[in-house]
This record gives sequence, structure tokens and C-alpha cells, in this order.
Amino acid sequence: MSNDTLLANGLEGAFVGCAIIHNRPVLAVYDIDKVIDILMQENGLSREEAVEYFEYNIQGAWVGEGTPIFAYKCSLEELEDICK
Repeated sequence: MSNDTLLANGLEGAFVGCAIIHNRPVLAVYDIDKVIDILMQENGLSREEAVEYFEYNIQGAWVGEGTPIFAYKCSLEELEDICK
């Protein structure tokens, strides 16, 4: 892991791997559904509250070139539908 790779504190259970982009730091990748579950369990939030918290405080946070990636797991068919 390079010094530029940043991790999301407290979300180790949602970590799924890393992403490599040419000439950029290695990026940590987290599963959004697992992040939401962790927020619900550890903070007593409803799903709606956890999603709102995630979108504003985690997904919306840019902390530099090594900012983690948050991803939904999906099939190629689902990806095609999302990208339409």
C-alpha cells in the first residue's frame, strides 16, 4: 500500500479490495451496502438515516488523490441498465 492510499476508519468489514488506475495511487474499495449495514449496526441508525449519513459524510468527502472508492456490487446487465 502506498502512503497515498487512504482507508475508511471503522469500515474494515466493508473493504472488498483495491483499484488500480494508471499513474494514480492504489485506491481502497468498499462495498456500499456493507457500509450502510455497519452504520446501522454501530450507530443505531435506520436504513434511511444510514444512507443519508453515507452520502453526505462518506461518499461526499474528498480527502485527496487516495480517497477510497465506494461501489455497489452488480452484474453486467445491471451496469448496462444503470449506464443508460
